[in-house]
Amino acid sequence: MIKLGIIGTGGMANAQAQNFSKIKNVEIVAACDIVDEKVKDFAKQYNIPKTFTDIDDMLKKAEIDAVSNVTPDAFHAAVSLKIIESGKHILCEKPLATNYTDAKKMADAAKAKGVINMVNFSYRNSSAIQKAHEIIEKGEIGRVMHVDASYLQSWLSSKGWGDWHTRTAWLWRLSKSHGSLGVLGDVGVHIIDFTSFPAGKIKSVNCKLKTFHKAENDKIGEYNLDANDSAIISVEFQNGAIGTIHTTRWATGYQNTLELRIFGDKGAIKINLDKAYDKLEICCGENIDKSQWKTIDCGKTPNIYERFINSILTGQNDQPDFARGAEIQKILDACVESDETKNIVEV
Repeated sequence: MIKLGIIGTGGMANAQAQNFSKIKNVEIVAACDIVDEKVKDFAKQYNIPKTFTDIDDMLKKAEIDAVSNVTPDAFHAAVSLKIIESGKHILCEKPLATNYTDAKKMADAAKAKGVINMVNFSYRNSSAIQKAHEIIEKGEIGRVMHVDASYLQSWLSSKGWGDWHTRTAWLWRLSKSHGSLGVLGDVGVHIIDFTSFPAGKIKSVNCKLKTFHKAENDKIGEYNLDANDSAIISVEFQNGAIGTIHTTRWATGYQNTLELRIFGDKGAIKINLDKAYDKLEICCGENIDKSQWKTIDCGKTPNIYERFINSILTGQNDQPDFARGAEIQKILDACVESDETKNIVEV
């Protein structure tokens, strides 16, 4: 039985508690949040026996094997380094950090300490993306030539997820001073991982970030609305392919849509997670000349929480680990530099 602690009891912590509770080898025994009432309500909801308002206190007093770090982005590095130093296995929310220097420090620390470490790139839960990685690794669509990927959300133009004007859960994501790297760091991190996992490592980026006027003086209460809303990234991959990755929160009509198209010299793959997490379409062989697509049922794949627990039980660190999280953070940093300098930036 793996005894787990959760640090940070905001929105994503609920999804984590629900998923971990479904795994027979796991018992959530402790929760921590700086707001006492909040952590006690969370613990009551999920029958968690111990609560803490201090991280050091939890790491010292709670009998835990592993910790999930669900704090806001700006606290990922400091909190994770404490968890690692205590010798606990760790799952950290994405992005791994807010800069590559911190992300690499976290990855190096986890490796040196020998703890299982994973970052929550939750769209790895799609068996379609796992199958796409496998197909491309086997060379079934040949040499990758061109890539097109997008992550579209509409919560700035819609109230489908609630009114962002009045909810701190959304406002902090629009504010640099509250630790946000905007849409690039929030969901761009997902689509960059989702794209490069099957297509290959990214060599360079040419990025344009845009922050749109959204309120009087671009401020609501304590929140300066200065983080980017849209990102367009032209990329070159190490394998020679080129492509475009883009993301926005202004995509009216698209609540939360990830799409990926990878074109090789012997075939192509496309994935739309709105249609299915466990199916992809492929055009290859005799279907190429007819421009016909075949749907492949990709079956099931373990989710990130199952992978994390299985990694602890087996001692074999599964994907995606902190090294991968740091790799993605390096790409995000390159995107910011590219936007600021108006240049192509090598990763």
